[in-house]
Amino acid sequence: MTKTAASFLYAGRDVSAETGAWLHYLITEKRVADKTVEAYTRDIEQFFEFLFGHLAGAASLKDLAELSPRDFRAFLASRRRDGASNRTVARNLSAIRSLFRFLEKKGTLTNPGLAAIRSPKIAHSVPKPLSVDAARRLASPDTLASGAGTQKWILARDAAVFTLLYGCGLRISEALGLCLHEAPIKPEHQVLIITGKGGKMRQVPVLPVAREAIAKYLELCPHVLVAEGPLFVGARGKRLSARIIQLAIARLRGALALPHTATPHALRHSFATHLLSAGGDLRGVQELLGHASLSTTQIYTEVDSEHLLKQYNKAHPRAGAK
Repeated sequence: MTKTAASFLYAGRDVSAETGAWLHYLITEKRVADKTVEAYTRDIEQFFEFLFGHLAGAASLKDLAELSPRDFRAFLASRRRDGASNRTVARNLSAIRSLFRFLEKKGTLTNPGLAAIRSPKIAHSVPKPLSVDAARRLASPDTLASGAGTQKWILARDAAVFTLLYGCGLRISEALGLCLHEAPIKPEHQVLIITGKGGKMRQVPVLPVAREAIAKYLELCPHVLVAEGPLFVGARGKRLSARIIQLAIARLRGALALPHTATPHALRHSFATHLLSAGGDLRGVQELLGHASLSTTQIYTEVDSEHLLKQYNKAHPRAGAK
């Protein structure tokens, strides 16, 4: 939901109105994810609050147009003093750039000073997938069936969720967002239609093991589920929380000798990495994951290369020779 103009307490009325229009544009036309809109809203509010003190009053559109590179750098420096990380500062700057691009596109204002600001470097992190064996064990109903003291339907539910994460490469929010009428439980259900980040829709093939796991869960589930209601529910019959699945995997780490990096999202990482390791096409994996940019998917090729290098150094008789 967009903020009203009056909600931007530290900005002038004209700036507040244009910022509200920008947020509306992000939601309705760009279809930016809700969490990104929320983060950008906070970022811009922090920027306006800084300018309120920096300019000794609420900023107007004229003030925004006249901001110098020094003014933008002063804001970023203030964020660092507040303890913001490079990643957070980079997002702060991204939100400001987005707003100013919107205003420039409308012909409202132009500020060449912003182009002189460089975004801080963010440490390059590589996803940490599970081994093929570990991912299979975690997503196996047989493995979870031995969970002492846990109701069988809950074990079956968790196994079905894990199977969707690893077998279909879904985000945890996408798996738990499914409704009963979307459940792929019949042989003719070859694909799932998933609505991902930014409202982007994609088709994901459903493995027979996933259909079987979901059917087993539905067979054991004691709650009455309705077509338009959630597919996966918690102990009280309400939509299942991601936190419950996170805790379930945390409990299994010790029993299955899994690394601390074993998380719901690690199963999605494993899906992508194992597909590419087996010769999967990068573009195809991009479509299956729902990535908007190929560069986001390419990071998984680094994981695979890293694994190959480790195997080479471990196995080749001349790998350690100098």
